[in-house]
Amino acid sequence: MSSKYIVARYEVRGHRFEVLVKPDEAWEYRNGKRKSMTDVLVSEEIFKDAGKGLRAPENLLKEVFGTQDPYTIAHKILTQGELQLTAQQRQAMTENTRRQIITYIARNCVDPKTGLPHPPTRIELALEQVRFAVNPYKSVEEQALEAMKLLRTILPLKVSISVLEIKVPANFRKTYGQVAQLGSVKSTSWGTDGSYTVTVEIPGGMKPEVIEKVNSLTHGQAEIKEASVR
Repeated sequence: MSSKYIVARYEVRGHRFEVLVKPDEAWEYRNGKRKSMTDVLVSEEIFKDAGKGLRAPENLLKEVFGTQDPYTIAHKILTQGELQLTAQQRQAMTENTRRQIITYIARNCVDPKTGLPHPPTRIELALEQVRFAVNPYKSVEEQALEAMKLLRTILPLKVSISVLEIKVPANFRKTYGQVAQLGSVKSTSWGTDGSYTVTVEIPGGMKPEVIEKVNSLTHGQAEIKEASVR
């Protein structure tokens, strides 16, 4: 098989689907750095075994993917399947996944003793200590939950949800859209003078980050209190 292309593979319902793609372009597409599929695919053929040149039946493509469009199918194969990466690409992809797992844990968990999130560096060192193996092809959330089980043997962790009540004076009323995007809005009320109070639900580990952002947007003039935590 030519070094000018590699195989992207996706297995579902006991069937395997493959497309031939250009290595660098496929890597960029998978990582969101390239939007067009045109320069990624070597051909528009969807194979069940590219090495043997065996094409996937059209009726099977329709049954599994709901379409026979090669670009739609190739998108799913590239984003959800396995890509034959170079050693350098695989290392970069694994490291990127590791960083996302650490961020997920830092944002969603706190130290139950202090109520504060663990610093990312502490989480990273703990992952090394428990020898957690990162799989670049599995979802970040799935692996983060697996990692949390292991980390609890050496690191106090508690999944936490915080509800913040944020009161913003009228002269910063235009910040509402930005503040509302910081979490899941549970309620909003507006004062007759243009001030507003918004209640948002956020992952507990994000509380310091959200408070800092609100204070930055309102020059420290907002009133912030934790309505509840669980």
